[in-house]
Parts: sequence; C-alpha cells; structure tokens
Amino acid sequence: MMEMDLQSLATLFLVGLISTILVRTVLSRTSRPRLRLPPSPMALPVFGHLHLLGPSPHQAFHKLAARYGPLFYLRLGSVPHVVVSSPEIAKDFLRTHELAFSARPQSEAARQISYNFADFSFIPYGPYWKFMKKLIMSELFGSRMLDKFLAIRHDETQSFIKFLVNKSEARQEVHLSGELIRLTNNVISRMAISRRCSGNDDEAEEVKNLIMEIADLLAAFNIGEFVPLLKSFGSKGFDERVKDVHRRFDVIMEKVITEHEEARRKKEEIKGDGVKDILDMLLDIAEDENSEIRLTRENIKAFLLDIIAAGTDTTALTIEWALAELINHPPLFKKLREELDSVVGKRKLVEENDIPNLPYLQAVVKETLRLHAPAPLIVRQSVRHCNIRGYDIPANARMFVNLWSISRDPNYWEDPFTFNPERFMPSGKNGWNSMDVRGQYFHFMPFGTGTRACPGTTLALHLLHVTIAAMIQCFDWKVLNVGKDGLVDMAEGTGLATPMAHHLVCQPIIHFNPFSVTES
Repeated sequence: MMEMDLQSLATLFLVGLISTILVRTVLSRTSRPRLRLPPSPMALPVFGHLHLLGPSPHQAFHKLAARYGPLFYLRLGSVPHVVVSSPEIAKDFLRTHELAFSARPQSEAARQISYNFADFSFIPYGPYWKFMKKLIMSELFGSRMLDKFLAIRHDETQSFIKFLVNKSEARQEVHLSGELIRLTNNVISRMAISRRCSGNDDEAEEVKNLIMEIADLLAAFNIGEFVPLLKSFGSKGFDERVKDVHRRFDVIMEKVITEHEEARRKKEEIKGDGVKDILDMLLDIAEDENSEIRLTRENIKAFLLDIIAAGTDTTALTIEWALAELINHPPLFKKLREELDSVVGKRKLVEENDIPNLPYLQAVVKETLRLHAPAPLIVRQSVRHCNIRGYDIPANARMFVNLWSISRDPNYWEDPFTFNPERFMPSGKNGWNSMDVRGQYFHFMPFGTGTRACPGTTLALHLLHVTIAAMIQCFDWKVLNVGKDGLVDMAEGTGLATPMAHHLVCQPIIHFNPFSVTES
C-alpha cells in the first residue's frame, strides 16, 4: 500500500472534521429542545465567535452591544456565553437570579494554581464559601482588623513617599506601575504574613514576580479550553509553566507557614501574646476542633494566594490611572491640591483620618473607578438553566457583565467618556456625591455586587485615597513618555485588571517634603 502524501492526509483530516461537525450539529438539533437564546452574531464552525473578541474583550463586547443590544449570546468555541451591557439587565442577573449565577468559571490554570479550588475566589458557592465569606467580612477584612493594621499602611505609604523624594532629589525617573505594585504588595503581604513580598532580598522579589506571573496565567487565553479539538495544540508549554509557578509558590508558602508554626510554639512556651496576622488567624481556625469548618493546609495556602494576588495589581493600576487622568487635566490636579493644602495643610503628610474631610479627593477616586474599574468585566457561570427577559440561559453558560460599557452608558452618565470628578460633588447635577461604590447602584459597581463582590473593597479604598492624595500633595510630575500631543497616552493594555498600554514613567518634582518639616 502506497504511503499517503501530506496533502492527502490534510484533506482527509479536513473532510473528517467537517463531517463530524455536521453530524453533531444535526444530532444536537434533533435531540435537544430548541432554546430561545438572546440575539447573536453569525458564528463560525468549531470556533464560534472567538474571532470577534480581539485583545480587549470588554471593548469588543461594547461594539457588539451597539449592534445586538444590551443582552446577546456568544459561543466561544464550544462554551456558551451571554454578555450584559446595561444596568437594568445586570440587575436581573446579579440580584433577581443571583444564586443561579453564583459560580465562577473554573479553568485548568485556576484549578492547578488554587490547589484544586481550595481557595475562596474560585470555589463553588456552598458551605465552605459561606464560612469563608463570613470570616473575611467579620474578621479578616473587618473594620477592627483594618484598624489594627493602620500602622502598616501608614508605614508603607511613608516609605513610598520617601522613595519618591529620594528619586526627586537625584532627578531620576520612576516607573510608577512597578513601584505602586511594590507598595500595595507590601501592605497586603505584611497584613497577611508579617513580611514584605517586595523588597531587596531575592525571596521577596521572587514572591512579587510569582504574583505577577500568576495574574498573567489566569488572564491568558488557552484555546484548548474552548475548542477541545485543539486541546493539545500549544498547551503543553502553558501547562508546564502553570505547574512551575504553582510549585515555586508552594515552596515559599510552606516555608512561611512553617516559620509561623514554629513562632507560635515558642510563644506558647513563654505564654506571650503577639500581634496576629491573617495567617495566624487562619492557623487558629485550622487548629480549632470546634470550628464550623476545619481549614486544610491547602485551604490556607490558596487563601493567602487569593488575598495577596487579587489586591496587588488591581489597586496599583487604579492609582496609576488616577494620576494619569489628573496629569492630563491640570485644573483638576490643581483643585485637588488646593483641597489638600486647605484641609491637611503643609505641616504633615495626608492620613486616612483626613479622607472624610476631602470631598474632592473622594470624587476623584469615584470617577477613576468609573472609567477604570479594577476589572472591566464581572464573570460568572450559571449553575442551572433559567429564563431572563424571555430568553433561555442554559446551565453552565458563562456570563460577562461589561462594567466598561455600563460605566459609560449615556442614559446614566453625561459626557460619559470624559474624566469629570465634579459629577460626584455635592454641586453635581445628579446629586451623586453620596453614591457608594459597593454595588448598590447597578450603573456604578466597580467592585462588583452581591455575594461575589470584592471582599477587600474597604482596604482598597483606604489605599486608593491616601496614596493618590499623598502623590498630589507632595509632588508635581514630569512625564517622560508623553504622546505627540503632550498628554499621557490613555490607551488600555490587556489583562484581568486593565493596565495602561504605556505605563507612566515620571520624574517626581518635590512640591512638599513632609520629612523636612520641623516643629517651630
């Protein structure tokens, strides 16, 4: 028998593939009841609507919504999706049918990185999730705990400003995204495990780099999860990278936990009372035989990963967006500085207890969160079939709520693409100065809403307000990578948390040095 040439094999493969698709299509249409799905673009065989996504899915969805309406259906490979782009329909999904969309999609990368979904972010809604949610809101990120860690936030803010002062005096440039990530990472890791995870030693830098790698892997598009026929295509290298990152993270977390356990034993021997970090509190629960839920070692490591990874780049990137907007709008920059000078003065660095007296700062933060939410999409997965607005939403369908579109909805926001903090001031036309960011308003929910809303919202707001205020109070900013128009380029990059496409590179110029103030 003569060997087939490569062209003949390719032809046979293509014929077989098309035949398989046609047979499956016919069988699915004859064996399943016909669903009334939301409007949908024309789909390609096998790939569905994958070709419509582009590098920024939220912007692609925004354009599709203009044509197909605020609720439309996509088939990404073999996975059904619905996209929501209006506050009213978002309310139907996230409040009226909240429990039907209480799950999050579980990718293979997330499974491996999160110790087989032993964490809080990806685990399905159930007893363990409820226990951890209650623990987070009442203890780990409750007001008492955040007050306890106020000194850490103050110390890290001062260290950050001192670093910028030194850079200013040396007339050196600063890559702000990296330094802001270092700041937020240090705050969160000191709260979680009583050590910096961004510093001068090799292990600290390894943790910081691991957190960034994990974020990249979770945001990466793995074609095999959407098109099973291509599961082996290019996925081996990705899988190996996921395993390597997980292994390296696990080694460091094991070391940290072991050190904590040894320190706890020594304190018990001398009956001393130390200040507990979040890891200590988790170990208390793991050792408590009467606890409603006994935490495993994997639960603890996965939860530490959640809080360190989730809060690091999202907060840092939001601060960077805020500074970029203010630099591009000098009158707004000036107005915020005047408020800071008037309320805080020029004798001390702004502090958290100043925030209630700084309404324009609060407005700047809200407007930044409107245009640059920590994540542009709320992602959920249906746990059962349901009918919403006359459309069938099948079980296991993934749902995207496009916050990027909703926060630019002209039915709610006047001149929606313009950065205008005045809309949140008492003098604003809509009286939105009292509008909260915690998901009570479906046209403004930068941290999500309902049971799956971000549990670290309060901590994020503390860091956002104080860091933005300190950077405006203390420095003018000479941007070294402006565009041809002399403005900061506000184009978006890609990722789970939307970064700037071109991060700020600036030379800070001292306006007020809080460390040179002497008592008169």
